[in-house]
Amino acid sequence: MDDKIFDKIHEVDLKETMETSYIDYAMSVIASRALPDVRDGLKPVQRRVLYSMVELNNGPDKPHRKCARIVGDTMGKFHPHGDSSIYGALVNMAQEWNTRYPLVDGHGNFGSEDGDGAAAMRYTEARLSKISMEMVADINKDTVEFTPNFDETEKEPSVLPSRYPNLLVNGTSGIAVGMATNIPPHNLTETINAIVKIIDNKVEKNRDTTIEEIMEIIKGPDFPTGATILGRKDIEQAYRTGRGKIKTRAVSEIETMDNGKSRIIVTELPYMVNKAKLVEKIASLVKEKKVDGITDLRDESDQEGTRVVIEVRRDANANVILNQLYKHTQLQDSFGVIMLALVDGEPKVLNLLQMLDEYLKHQKDVVTRRTKFELNKAEERAHIIKGLLIALDNIDEVIKIIRGSRTTADAKKNLIERFGLSDAQSQAIVDMRLRQLTGLAREDLEAEYADLMAKIDYLKSILADENKLLTVIKEEIEVIRDKFGDERRTKIGINVGDLSDEDLIPEEDTVVAMTNLGYIKRMTVDNFKSQNRGGKGIKGMQTIDKDFMKDMFMVSTHDYILFLTNTGRIYKLKCYEIPEAGRTARGMAIVNLLQLQPGEKISAMVQMKEFEEDKYLIMATKKGTIKKTPIMAYTNIRKSGIQAITLREDDELIDVNISDNNDNIMLITKKGQGIKFRETDVRETGRSAMGVRGIELNQDDEVISMQLESHGECVLIVSANGMGKRTPFTDFKLQNRGGKGVKCYKISDKTGEVVGAKAVNDGNEIMMITNEGIVIRMFVDDISILGRVTLGVKLMNTGDKDDIVVASITKVKESVTEADALEAARLSEENETLAEGSEELSEDSDSEDN
Repeated sequence: MDDKIFDKIHEVDLKETMETSYIDYAMSVIASRALPDVRDGLKPVQRRVLYSMVELNNGPDKPHRKCARIVGDTMGKFHPHGDSSIYGALVNMAQEWNTRYPLVDGHGNFGSEDGDGAAAMRYTEARLSKISMEMVADINKDTVEFTPNFDETEKEPSVLPSRYPNLLVNGTSGIAVGMATNIPPHNLTETINAIVKIIDNKVEKNRDTTIEEIMEIIKGPDFPTGATILGRKDIEQAYRTGRGKIKTRAVSEIETMDNGKSRIIVTELPYMVNKAKLVEKIASLVKEKKVDGITDLRDESDQEGTRVVIEVRRDANANVILNQLYKHTQLQDSFGVIMLALVDGEPKVLNLLQMLDEYLKHQKDVVTRRTKFELNKAEERAHIIKGLLIALDNIDEVIKIIRGSRTTADAKKNLIERFGLSDAQSQAIVDMRLRQLTGLAREDLEAEYADLMAKIDYLKSILADENKLLTVIKEEIEVIRDKFGDERRTKIGINVGDLSDEDLIPEEDTVVAMTNLGYIKRMTVDNFKSQNRGGKGIKGMQTIDKDFMKDMFMVSTHDYILFLTNTGRIYKLKCYEIPEAGRTARGMAIVNLLQLQPGEKISAMVQMKEFEEDKYLIMATKKGTIKKTPIMAYTNIRKSGIQAITLREDDELIDVNISDNNDNIMLITKKGQGIKFRETDVRETGRSAMGVRGIELNQDDEVISMQLESHGECVLIVSANGMGKRTPFTDFKLQNRGGKGVKCYKISDKTGEVVGAKAVNDGNEIMMITNEGIVIRMFVDDISILGRVTLGVKLMNTGDKDDIVVASITKVKESVTEADALEAARLSEENETLAEGSEELSEDSDSEDN
C-alpha cells in the first residue's frame, strides 16, 4: 500500500514552479482584471456588468432592476469571481463623484463623498444610463468580437463598441502586478472635439495631427468634483509622456461675517478626497495646535453641493490659515497620472495623442464591421425582393407551377429550374401571401428595392473610401457631443512657481474694480459702453448691504498692481491673478488674494508695468501728508507685505501715484480746496518714513484725491450728487507746499461734497459709479470746462433718493484713436441741446480765493 502512495509522488523544481505560476497569475491580473482596454476604457468586470444589463434589457427607458439580479446574472454567466467585486464595480459606475459621466443610473443608497458605502445589493436598484447606451450601440451588428465565457455556455464581447472615447472621458485607476494605471477623467466636449480635429486634418488636409493641436483643445483633466488644477506645466508633461503629477486644490473663499470675523467656505474638493476624513484631519490639526486660529468647523454639505465652513478667530489671518490647511491637509492634493492601458492585450504607457489614435482605430474597425453587416443584410433583402418581383411579373405561371407540384420541395425545385432563382428566393415565393399580389404591394416592393440599391451603393462607398468612413465617424460622434456634452467643472488655475503661465495669458486692457468691503474683480472694457452726459448709467457691480464701489481703474493684464492699506503696508499682485468676473458679479474678497493682517483694509491702489530706476512712489494721506520714496525701495515685496509709510492713528492713505520727480502735484479736498506745488518741494524719504505736510486743512476737511499735472491738461472734479466740471491746471497757480490752497469747487446742497478728481485730456473717457453699483461711462469732451469756483454741470442722474451718491470716478483711456475722436465729436454735437438746457451754474472764477 505504501508503495502505491509513493508511486503518485512527483518531484518538481520549486523555483521553476513558483516562477511559472506567478507569471501566469501576474498575466491574468494584468490582462483580465486590473487594466482597462484602450478601445473602450473598461476593465473586464465593468464590461461584463454593462453587457449583462444589455441582455437583461435593463436600459434607461425601462424600470430599475434589483442590483442583486444584475450581479447574479453577471456572476453566473460571465464573471465567476464573487459578488463583492461585481457589485463594487457597478456602484462605482453609478457614483457621480467618482465617475465623470456615470454609466449606471442608480436608485437607492449608493454611498456618499464622506466614504459611506452603498447599501446591500438586495436593497438598491439600477439600470443603464443614457450615455452608456452609446457604449453598447450596434453591439448586435457584429461590430465587435465575441468570445466564449468561462464555461463556454455563453458568448461575451471582448470589447464594447464605445461610440465615444470612454477611457479619457471617464478615466480609470487600477493596480496590477508590477504596474498600475491612473487616468484622470476629461470633459466629453473637449475630448470629442479633439477626435474631430484629428479627422478634419486627415480628411481635409491629408496630414497627421500634432499633440500641440490636441492640447489646445483638451485643456486638462475635468474632475467630477470640480476643484482647481494649479498650472498647465504638469498637465503638458503628463499629456506628452503619459506620466506626471497634477496639483489640485479645493475651491474656497474667505467671507467676512456680520460680527467682523472671517470664515473659509470650501465648496469643491480635489478628486477622490474623502470629505469626512478631511474634516476630521482639520479638527485633529486644531487639537494638536499645528493650526491656530480656527474657532469652529462644520460640514454644511447637502444635495445642492459641498460646503465646509471653517470659522476663524477675529485676530487671526484667514489667508495664512488657509495656506496652512493647503499644506497639511488634502485641501491641496496631487493626482499621479499613469496613462497605462492594454493595446492588443499588451500593457503600454500612452501619451494623449496615442490614446486618441488608438480609439479612432477602434472606431474605424467598429464602423467598418457594422457597414459590412448592414451591407450583407441589405444585399440579402434585395436578393429576396428581386425574386418576389420576378414572381409577380410571371404570377400566373408561378401559381401553375406551385399548384402542379406535389410538395413544397418540388415547387421550389421547379421554380428554380424555370426562373433561375436561388433557394432563398424560391422559398420566399412559396411563402408569399395572396395580399402581395395587389398592385399597391408591388409598388411597395419596387420602392423598397430602389431604396436598398441606393443604400448598398452608399455602404460600398464607405468601405471603398477611408475619408468617407472617417466622415461617418465624425458625424456620429458629434451627435453624441451635442447630446451629452457639458461645461468644464475643473478650472485651470495659476501655479505661482510655473513661470510659463504668464505667457499663456493674453495682454489686454481690463477694468479692475474694488468695493469698500474689499471685494475685487477684473472685467473686460466692452462691459461698459459710452453714454450721453446726464444719463442714469448701468448696473456695474452687485454689492452686499452697506457695501459700495470704492475704486475702479484701467490696467493691462500683465501689469503689477500695488495695494496700500490703512496701516501703511504695501502688497503687490499681477493683474491676471485677480479673477475675471461679469459686470454685475460681486467679485472675490481681497483676503483670498493677499495675506492681509487682522483689521487691515486696502486704502489705495496703483498700477505699473515694471519697477524702474529714477521713478518715485508719491503717497497722500487723508490728513494732508505727502510722501515721496524711490520705487526701487519696494521691489522685494513679500507675500505678507512690507511697510510703505508710517501713519498717525487718526490718518489713512487715500491716493498713490508714480512720478519721475519733475512733476507738479495737486491735492483736492472734499470741501472744495485745492493746492498745486512742485514735486521737488517734497524731500525724498525712506520706505517706512511718515512724509511731510502737503496742505493745511480747515476743520472737518480731508484730502480726497492727489493728481499729477503731467497726467492731463485739466482736472476733472466730481461731487457726490453727480455734478462736475473740468478746470485747466493753469488756473491754479503754483504755491509752496503746506499752504491752504485755493477754492477749486463751489460746494452747495445741490452738489454735495467733492468725491473724486482726475487729471484728464480731450479724448479720454471716464467711468462714474454710485454707492448702489450703477456705472456710467462718458467722454471727457462732453464735460464743460469751467472756472475754479463753479458748481459744474449734471454728469450723472443719481435719482431722487438722498442715500444714492457718486462713490468714485476712474479714467478709462489714456490714448484716443481716430474712431474715438469721431465718436466724441458726434456725441458732443448731439449733446448741444442737452447742454443748453442743463444748469451750468457758474460764478466769477476770480472770487472767493483763500
